Amino acid sequence: MPVAALFASHTPLKDHHHPGDEVARQVDEHLGELRAWVADFRPELVVACGPDHYNGFFYRLMPSFCIGTAAASVGDWNTPAGPLPVASELAGSCVEHLHAAGVDVAISHRMEVDHGMTQLLNQLFDWSALPPLLPVFVNCAAPPRPPLARVFALGRALGDFVARQDLRVLLTASGGISHDPPIPTLAGAPEPVRERLIMGGALDAAARAARQERVLSDAARQVTGESERTPLNPAWDQAFLAHLAAGDEAAIRAMDDDSITREGGCGGHEIRAWVAIAAAARAAGVRDFQLRYYRAIPEWVAGYALMTAT
Repeated sequence: MPVAALFASHTPLKDHHHPGDEVARQVDEHLGELRAWVADFRPELVVACGPDHYNGFFYRLMPSFCIGTAAASVGDWNTPAGPLPVASELAGSCVEHLHAAGVDVAISHRMEVDHGMTQLLNQLFDWSALPPLLPVFVNCAAPPRPPLARVFALGRALGDFVARQDLRVLLTASGGISHDPPIPTLAGAPEPVRERLIMGGALDAAARAARQERVLSDAARQVTGESERTPLNPAWDQAFLAHLAAGDEAAIRAMDDDSITREGGCGGHEIRAWVAIAAAARAAGVRDFQLRYYRAIPEWVAGYALMTAT
């Protein structure tokens, strides 16, 4: 059955900082085109691959990869909260298939996901009528992150699995490209922050608001050049996108974590979601990759790109 893929940057600042009328119009126009493209494809299963930002996964047990047989959105950054329509039996079979293929993916029977997955889903579908989902978490935020070679292995095994299903499958990747938001790190964190990164737990409304305000405040400084965070890097973004579209695995695997952080910021590690889904798409026979849109948008702290593959 047909397989297609869609790749998109996510940026929660889209609802908070205006990038100018022309940029906002361009992005909304392209998102509308993608929504229509997805509707025309009529997916019967959506593989949703994305990262987490210490909202659902914590250092108490941090897997490189995890598939959920049940999942719920935490509802951060204006995304809808609540249960997601996961194809539970299929997700369990996928875990077994990946294990047999040599990829040690974890399984969760109660996965929590944040805007790293849900913003794109909310942009592509009516939230009340989401198609069956297979949620795939890739650790992009919490060192040690999975090496890119293992991300390719995950993607290939995932693509082999979906190619065997008698379903119209849409593979989606949410994340990247260059951006450097003030995400806390375990190394050197104050004790309360360290405890939160390890043990997790639900944030109350005040704590979540304070967390989001830190991101918004630094985003404003990035626009004016006053932030100490790594600026957006269009050249790095476009080189990565070209390698991905060309299927140049060697060039992508040559990037190590230090170079990704240096060139693309801490958020640049979210290219792992794109790499996994590109590898899955190619394993399922998809070859035609089309970059639909790219722009560095400082107001959104995002090297913002949209890509499809058929």
